[in-house]
Amino acid sequence: MEDYKIGSIISFGDYNWRVLDTQENAVLIITEEIIEQRAYHDARNDITWADCSLRKYLNGEFYDRFTATDKSRIISVLNKNCDNQWYGSRGGEDTWDYIFLLDIEETVCKYFGDSSKNLENRSAKQRYWFQKKDENNSKRRSKFDGYVWWWWLRSPGRDNRRAVYIHGDGNIGIQGNGTFRYSSNTIHPLAGDNSGGVRPALWLKLKV
Repeated sequence: MEDYKIGSIISFGDYNWRVLDTQENAVLIITEEIIEQRAYHDARNDITWADCSLRKYLNGEFYDRFTATDKSRIISVLNKNCDNQWYGSRGGEDTWDYIFLLDIEETVCKYFGDSSKNLENRSAKQRYWFQKKDENNSKRRSKFDGYVWWWWLRSPGRDNRRAVYIHGDGNIGIQGNGTFRYSSNTIHPLAGDNSGGVRPALWLKLKV
């Protein structure tokens, strides 16, 4: 029997997942590590989570990798997609998802410690980043193929051609990276790619 306490690591499908939240007969889980690199969207245009190609992939091709038994345990949930709290860029329509990315509030205020003060009280010097010395940064760090890497959230960045991300050091890039092609000379040393990391999340039923 798996240990479904918050913070515990469980095996589901082909991945290890961290338990973020528990309810009566379900747990919210996120992959312990980044599982792949992908662009947020497949075209250079304004986009929100509701219509992006990464959402289509996670709820289509990725979801279909699970067995029928595993699928029966994945709960479809209604996700609220709020506007960016600093820049006001639109979050878009709320969505029903089997598989999803976390948003700003979930990542900043709920599941990796409470850094809400940096979200709600932006200082004059905070244009693109949260505080580099935020005490919760280390909790948000993740790796891909053994190397620390950055990973996507579903929230919009400073405009709708960007999406918020978690930097390699765990800091919040609330201004976002480019959803189509991210211009950076920082390349993953094994993958040879600069695309954002994907850490899928889902609500898992405990008893079928």
